[in-house]
Amino acid sequence: MNAGENGIFNLPVDGPAVCTADAAMKPALDAIFHALADPTRRQILTMLLEDDMAVTDVAEPFDMSLAAISKHLRVLVHAGLVSQERRGRVTWCHLEPQALKDASVWMQGFGQFEPVDLDAFEAFLERELDQQ
Repeated sequence: MNAGENGIFNLPVDGPAVCTADAAMKPALDAIFHALADPTRRQILTMLLEDDMAVTDVAEPFDMSLAAISKHLRVLVHAGLVSQERRGRVTWCHLEPQALKDASVWMQGFGQFEPVDLDAFEAFLERELDQQ
C-alpha cells in the first residue's frame, strides 16, 4: 500500500486539539493581537493611558489624515481595546484595559513569558515573516 491508498496520509486532519476556553477566546485574541501589531495603534493606546481623548486630539501627533486615524481607531474598537462615545459633535476615545488583561492572562498561561515587550514581539514577527 502506498501513502495515497488508505494510509496515514488519508487520515482526517481537524487541526490540533483546542481547549474550549481557548476556542471561545480565539476571535477576541486574534482581534487584539491584530490591533497590537501596528505601531500607530500601540502609540494611540499609550496616549489613551493618560486620559480620554477626542478623535481630533488623537490624530494631532500623527502625520496622517483624520480618515486614516479613524481606521486605526475602528480596529482598536473592534478589538475591544478602545471604546468611543459621542458627546455633542465630538467623539471621545476611552482605553479599555480589560482586553489587554485578557491577552496578558492568555500569554502567561504558557508559563514562559515575562511581561510582554510589544516592540520586541513585533521585531520577532517581522524577522519570522521575512524568513518565509
